Amino acid sequence: MTVAVDRSAPEGVEPHRTPVQWLRSARTDSIVAVCYLSLAVFVLAGLWSNPRSGYLTKSDQDQTLFEWFNAITARNITHLASPFSTQLQNYPDGVNMMANTLMYGWGVPFAPVTLLFGPTVTFVSALTFGLFSTAFAWYWVFSRELVTAKFAAAVGGVFCGFAPAMIAHTNGHANFVVLVLLPLIALQIIKMARHAERTVGERTVWQPRAAVVLGLLVALQLTLGEEPLLIFALGFAVFALAYLRTRRAIALSFRAVAPSVLLAALITLTLTGFGLWWQFAGPQSYRFIGIGRVGNDVLSLFQFSPESAGSMFSFGPDVSINPTEDNAYFGWPLLLLVAVTAFFLRRERIVRAAGIVVVVFTTLSLGIVLSFDGVVRFGEGDFAMVPMPWLAFGWIPPLNGIIESRFAMAAVPGIAIILALGTQRAIEAWRTRAAMRRPVAWFAALTFALLPIAPTVLPVSERPPTPAFFAEGTVRQYVSDGSVVIVPPPTSADAAALRWQVDADFAFPLVGGYFVGPSGADRGAGYGADPRPTAVLLMLARMFDTVPVIDQARRDQARADLRYWRADVVVLPPTHSGDVLRRAVDDLLGVQAEQVDGVWVWDVRGVG
Repeated sequence: MTVAVDRSAPEGVEPHRTPVQWLRSARTDSIVAVCYLSLAVFVLAGLWSNPRSGYLTKSDQDQTLFEWFNAITARNITHLASPFSTQLQNYPDGVNMMANTLMYGWGVPFAPVTLLFGPTVTFVSALTFGLFSTAFAWYWVFSRELVTAKFAAAVGGVFCGFAPAMIAHTNGHANFVVLVLLPLIALQIIKMARHAERTVGERTVWQPRAAVVLGLLVALQLTLGEEPLLIFALGFAVFALAYLRTRRAIALSFRAVAPSVLLAALITLTLTGFGLWWQFAGPQSYRFIGIGRVGNDVLSLFQFSPESAGSMFSFGPDVSINPTEDNAYFGWPLLLLVAVTAFFLRRERIVRAAGIVVVVFTTLSLGIVLSFDGVVRFGEGDFAMVPMPWLAFGWIPPLNGIIESRFAMAAVPGIAIILALGTQRAIEAWRTRAAMRRPVAWFAALTFALLPIAPTVLPVSERPPTPAFFAEGTVRQYVSDGSVVIVPPPTSADAAALRWQVDADFAFPLVGGYFVGPSGADRGAGYGADPRPTAVLLMLARMFDTVPVIDQARRDQARADLRYWRADVVVLPPTHSGDVLRRAVDDLLGVQAEQVDGVWVWDVRGVG
């Protein structure tokens, strides 16, 4: 599959450049890289200015989770512990770490940074690098394969790296920000297809070196994020089919690259096969169940993200899933510009293919039923819903593991291609025509479309300090070979205890936690541990700020749960409804709490 423009050289061959031309090109690339890096630092300036106690306000519990991932990775390296499972969360059942987003591809090489400067620095470094490098990688591909004007490539690159979805995930999902390898994987496949087309007359087209590179790239991407790779692969496949158009062209291209791609797949499986097996079949593995969870509202395609410069001009009700999942929010000016540009450039195959990707994946991102203006039902009656295409595919493994609103991210490179080509045509018109009306109109429209979705500085708040009981290591005096039970145990809604565990240098395993693991008898994917009765009782006590009725049955259940958790100590940190929770645990255990270093403690090593 060839995606290239005429560079006054044979297709796919870079024209010969003089040393002066090469230096000019390198200087331009460096300027673009500095601009992208500066923008990434600007977006994360709040966290960079306070990496010790700063917290991305809209991260919910995700920053805590990714910092825990960074910290446990560094600890496992220094302690030569297993990278596949751990009992430091969800004690005693443990967590399948291969089935979670640990991002070993980042956490392992950055382990020295984590050990020296803390997991927050590793986390914010990943986010900063992700924004910058994703933008620059797409710029590199566009400038070498799509357009000759580097400004046009820079426009496409900045949109790919700083689209509203990328900024939303920067609030807490590093695995959806470090996407630098995806354009490189696409470029490698394009080069392999181009080389195969030149040697189509041979019996078999083998490209072992290219296959090794592709296999390594895909394997490394699997260590950074599997779901982004799957979404990108689907988007690239649709793009390739739309670009090739005819069955004969598709068949020839497939036959040409299949041997090398299969070799690359074998290399990838050799490197990652055991980890993938452990993920899907190892202890505490899970399976995805159902046909989807949440899709974009139609309005989210046209609105402006809260993290965009034009958020004040947004309209309609708030249809956001949550601040980290604003996967569309392209804004109506950009969508209008893309539609008009695609119409005028419709004769170009690559524009048509990019347009098809945009339409297909924004449609898939709407989920299994249509939602508009925050309302799912249409027509009369409670069941008059409009089914969407994802309803037909969302039950198929592993597709049923994708959060369907994220399909909108596959449209981002398609939009970038159209923007880059539109800019290229405007620059060409500027250089060759006396009339400047069309180029001026294009750049005015481009500015009007991109400025409202320009990113702003992500808000950062002060993280509550870790209780001295954990920060100063006092907890070690209360843990023999069992666990710590926080009142109530940490969940995906409140995972602060993971930070305390990190600050205590993993001196104890935690009951409960924030991770993805099996839930219920069908072992479907769930966040956190299946709560034991005592954990549920304590969560309800805090929720309603009321001491529950404690009878002998509940006391017996509490002791049974403590035995199951192999608990050494129960700890009540400072929290709302703290007095209610303390009295409830006093009654449950028949032991009075002791206040130690800012927390209430029940030593239960002799209880039960």
